Amino acid sequence: MRLWLAAALTAGTFTAPADMPASGSAPGRPPGLALASSGHRTTPPLTGPPDLLFAGPPGLSSTNPSGRQAPSGRQAEFAAAAREFGVPESVLLGVSYLESRWDANGGSPSTAGGYGPMHLVDAFPADTLTPLTAAAPSTGDAHALSTGGGHGWPIGDALGDGRGDDARPMPRTFAETPPASALSAPPTTLPEAGRLIGADPALLRTDPAANIRGGAALLASYQDRPSANPADWYAAVARYSGSEDAAAAREFADEVFSVMREGAQRHTDDGHLVRLEPVPNLPHPVAATAEDPATSKNSGTVTIQRDPAAPPVASSQTDNDPPPPPYNDPFDTDPLSFSGEEYGTDDESDPDENWAEPGNVEKTGNGGQVECPSSLACEWIPAAYERFGRKKHRDYGNHDRLSRARSVDYIVIHDTEGTYQGVPSLVRNPRYVSWHYTIRSRDGHVAQHVATNDIAWHAGNWDVNTRSIGIEHEGYLAKGTWYTEAMYRSSAKLVRYLAGKYRIPLNRAHILGHDNVPGTTPKMVAGMHEDPGPYWDWAHYFDLLGRPLKGVQSGNSIMIRPSYATNRPRFTGCVAVKPDKACPPHGAATVWLHQEPRESAPLVRDPGKHPGKPSTYSVYDHSARASTGQRYAVADRQGDWTAIWYLGQKAWFHNPPSDPTAVPAKGPLVTPLRPGTRVYGRAYPEQAAYKLASYQPLAPLQYKIGPSQTYTVGDTITGSYYSAGAFSPAKHVTTTGQTRYYQIQLGHRVMFVMAKDVRLIR
Repeated sequence: MRLWLAAALTAGTFTAPADMPASGSAPGRPPGLALASSGHRTTPPLTGPPDLLFAGPPGLSSTNPSGRQAPSGRQAEFAAAAREFGVPESVLLGVSYLESRWDANGGSPSTAGGYGPMHLVDAFPADTLTPLTAAAPSTGDAHALSTGGGHGWPIGDALGDGRGDDARPMPRTFAETPPASALSAPPTTLPEAGRLIGADPALLRTDPAANIRGGAALLASYQDRPSANPADWYAAVARYSGSEDAAAAREFADEVFSVMREGAQRHTDDGHLVRLEPVPNLPHPVAATAEDPATSKNSGTVTIQRDPAAPPVASSQTDNDPPPPPYNDPFDTDPLSFSGEEYGTDDESDPDENWAEPGNVEKTGNGGQVECPSSLACEWIPAAYERFGRKKHRDYGNHDRLSRARSVDYIVIHDTEGTYQGVPSLVRNPRYVSWHYTIRSRDGHVAQHVATNDIAWHAGNWDVNTRSIGIEHEGYLAKGTWYTEAMYRSSAKLVRYLAGKYRIPLNRAHILGHDNVPGTTPKMVAGMHEDPGPYWDWAHYFDLLGRPLKGVQSGNSIMIRPSYATNRPRFTGCVAVKPDKACPPHGAATVWLHQEPRESAPLVRDPGKHPGKPSTYSVYDHSARASTGQRYAVADRQGDWTAIWYLGQKAWFHNPPSDPTAVPAKGPLVTPLRPGTRVYGRAYPEQAAYKLASYQPLAPLQYKIGPSQTYTVGDTITGSYYSAGAFSPAKHVTTTGQTRYYQIQLGHRVMFVMAKDVRLIR
């Protein structure tokens, strides 16, 4: 037993809620082992498509009453392993669902190095390691590798000028020797699981049945004494998370127990139907705090300490969730004040669902509390905020504080391209970049670094930075091909909370990947980042957000929506030293775009990313791809092929009626009024608006669009620029002009056009 768990049990850190079913207890453990609490709460279940939550006939389980169909396939493998090692089948299924959703993933590792349905963790093979990228010049182009990746240790996603402000380019990128990690390396579990079942560890990577047996044996080894009562397995489940701190382990176990209570069913990526019947009488998770609830007047909160050298504080929760904010229909407003609210993914949907349920919406900022929903325990690991350098080289980092409330339009999804262990050292370096949150892969644990009212330097585009929140997810774009369910769920809870707090529409025009953020100027376009990449399952993510990406009865546009499990496009470059080698087949949330309606046709070209050169099939190259949830205007149709307007040209993708990769959508569109209409990577004001700050040129990008083309609108913005060239927020200046912009889906990235240059189509 790990020292942290033994200490937690000895100190009584895990205590049973009052509604825990009575059962026998193991020696050294309180009866009905559960989590410490400052009070009981009920976690509302995450919504999802019908095939995810339990519905219909009972599952094919070995625990079903006699007379029902015997389990087969993956279901039988879980049942057999549960019997062999004395683990309640519901516990085994619940743990596996939260790790992998029961998928085998073709023997490929997750972004955390976990394999198979039980996510048994092993070291990455040497040939999958992503090489370091040399420090880039002030242009911020850190993507010089032949793969187009530009990612490397320790959080390669942030290499380059994450601030993205031409008025004060970052003088250097992070190129020092990697600092010693402040956190211990995550444990590997696959070798031990192999030892427990007497099998070669390599078999557990590729054989789902062996993997399930190994996971069951490992879980059983964490249990103090046998029990058929699922409630008795709480501590073993917590330990299975691999978390070193008790609060994060409890959070993982809470979510597993939530899955067990709700039940689940789905077809796995290799075609097996697996069902977990709801387990009655399981206790609901209760808020966990690091303080004794009887003695702490601020139980459930953690005060943000602004000392960047201070150690991280223990995990915490916020208060109960208030009701959601009111819904405003964008189609009842003036076109120029269009808010970008949901542009039609389901005619039958409840308009109130366009806004997320918030958690604690109390104003935070300097001296406030960790900003997380009540269903998550979050840790405060503060980003640096200090001066460095001398005289003319004087600068500060690694984010900007605000003395007033700011508006937030976007949440940007990143992956770290490195491990969680490097986060404390990096985020506390004032010469580095910053982001608001990091989510750990193996258990979904959340750390906050920058108050959401402050500006983190994460997107490489200052305009987007000033209006966004950045969330890093531990993982890699191509080193590993899937993200854990624990991470997806924590991220969805956090994004729902933030969307409710800041009234951010839950659609792909506002929940962006870093790969959807535009370059600010022509020279910055080629170096913009590509994470989280094609293996981020946007459809599943929006299911968890409670806004499924569904089509409408009749639309004026289309939304990209391939089946993640069966859509396995060609990619190269997953092995850095072999950029032309094909990546292993795997589900993906993207479609390739061709110049003509046939597979053999060349990919469409991107004059900004590859001037004068063709696009490539690299997993790092988004020049000719469209992603799940993105909405485009239809340019043409021919047989099983559909063309969309993309970067000023027709772009064809395979979209057969028998297996569609897009669905009808509706929403505002624009068409240019004249040939050669310019597009922009930022929505800055006109020159006459600048009174107290230096003028920032508008800098149109390489792309031009014309009157015959149509593009979808995601939002309307009034041009503004936030000048933050001083350490003190009191010296910052906001310049707001009269120029209005429409945010459009130009290519894989969103961009901006001036409202005066286009005609709005409603």
